[in-house]
Amino acid sequence: MTETSVRTESVDAVIVGAGFGGLYMLHKLRQMGLMARLIEAGSDVGGTWYWNKYPGARCDVESALYSYSFDTALEQDWEWSERYPTQPEIQRYLSHVADRFELRRDIWFDTRVTAATFDDAADQWTVTTDQADLVTARWCIMATGNLSAARLPEIPGLAETSLPVYHTGGWPEGGVDFTGLDVAVVGTGSSGIQAIPEIARQAAHLTVYQRTASYTVPARNAPIDREHYKQIKCNYAAIRERWRTGELMGAGEKIEPQGSFGRDVGVFEETEAKRRAEYEQRWNSGGAWFGGTFNDLMTDVAANETAADFIRGKIRDIVNDPQVAEKLSPRGYPVGAKRLAVDTDYYATFNRNNVNLVDVRKDPIERVTDAGLQTASGERRHDALVFATGFDAMTGALARITIRGSNGHLLADKWSAGPLTVLGLMSAGFPNLFFLTGPGSPSVLGNVVSHIEQHVELIADLLTVLADNGQDRIDAKPEAEQAWVGLVNSYAAGTLFPQANSWYLGANVPGKPRVFMPFVGGLAAYRQLCDQELANGLPSFDRSASATEDRSGFVAN
Repeated sequence: MTETSVRTESVDAVIVGAGFGGLYMLHKLRQMGLMARLIEAGSDVGGTWYWNKYPGARCDVESALYSYSFDTALEQDWEWSERYPTQPEIQRYLSHVADRFELRRDIWFDTRVTAATFDDAADQWTVTTDQADLVTARWCIMATGNLSAARLPEIPGLAETSLPVYHTGGWPEGGVDFTGLDVAVVGTGSSGIQAIPEIARQAAHLTVYQRTASYTVPARNAPIDREHYKQIKCNYAAIRERWRTGELMGAGEKIEPQGSFGRDVGVFEETEAKRRAEYEQRWNSGGAWFGGTFNDLMTDVAANETAADFIRGKIRDIVNDPQVAEKLSPRGYPVGAKRLAVDTDYYATFNRNNVNLVDVRKDPIERVTDAGLQTASGERRHDALVFATGFDAMTGALARITIRGSNGHLLADKWSAGPLTVLGLMSAGFPNLFFLTGPGSPSVLGNVVSHIEQHVELIADLLTVLADNGQDRIDAKPEAEQAWVGLVNSYAAGTLFPQANSWYLGANVPGKPRVFMPFVGGLAAYRQLCDQELANGLPSFDRSASATEDRSGFVAN
């Protein structure tokens, strides 16, 4: 790189990440009259949907709701094709949004942020990149995503093998041709559950290495019924509001309410026959709304076991080999304590003659070789290795950036025992730094696009309050931070979520603190708490005017 190619600029706000969060944040800041720079490591917009191009990649939230609500014309103009959108369709949608609102002119692509440092004297952030760029800004917004830091397992020989190695979270542009190959897929979480049926159809042979069996329910994906979609568009505002208040689970063929039968009904308040009928109905309708069948599935172990037993029964019905069915049957943790997967033909794939399953709890992987995978029972030869081993979730992308706050303190040091935030939005000692859907917010527990929009609008509200009061510095109070973390923990403790070794807890990353990170109270309760914070004058935050020249750049409406 020549010296003249290094970019240096000063803006009002710098945003990191061009997924759903970053794009809407950029648009919102522009509307407020602020100058913003968005920095993105990928070559195009999309965020996690740019990187996750693996076979079968598809969202588990219905397309009619996995979309922005901030612009009515955009809602009406865009046409989704299927109940659950594929990765290419989601990326096309976000590309359309970027073009529609001319966002690309303020985005640097192929540029990874390496550090962000707060200057106490100037009350501003300095952001540096792997291209040696330097951006200074009053506000810094991390839209880095909760599932964007893909991780490979620490297996001896993996770095040295001559075999092709792929991770579902960083799939090659243009895809991979597995025709005629013997392929290994390691991991059976959500991405593995989507990729395995597709790879099995193409590969000569597929071996699936499973550590923990997952609960998954059928998607029942299909082309969108156009008449039904017209009805949704005519009632979008009401449907969105019902979603935000927790009343609605999906916008599917029946626009099913969240637990229409079970929302206010416990498992044991109905007969076994009625329980079975309700589970059957939801299984046949498809989608993650199965998890809302009864109101005590995530609070009562015995109630949860009725759902678990139902799913295990379905596995036995689908999978021909009883021994394979038993291996695929989840045990030892509650349904929903890990994100409930939504699949197409996952269990049926294990009836194929070219697919076999290895239980790595009983036959652990010991080493990657140049020929394949060495397990305790011997070496299995493969032509390609696919790791569907997930992400360093919630905090991983932030941890890859050296973030220094007031007095040079490192965020990584502060969060060494687990993330500390107020509202999942800010962390004390890091003024003017915002996390979109950060740890301590509902984030990954639900439709993240709805959560993103609420967070973007909350940040806009905070900046407006500051402008109205002639202030341009905001920081979370340490005592408020402790109170919020305590509240998040108390909500989680009243559920079955902590009973699984999930990425919600960071359990998939060796050495990561076991702390339940999302707010499990739901978006409606979270929105109410945020609204109360604003109405009460932001008591959880310290606010002040900068000693330097005002650079806020906008006048509040």
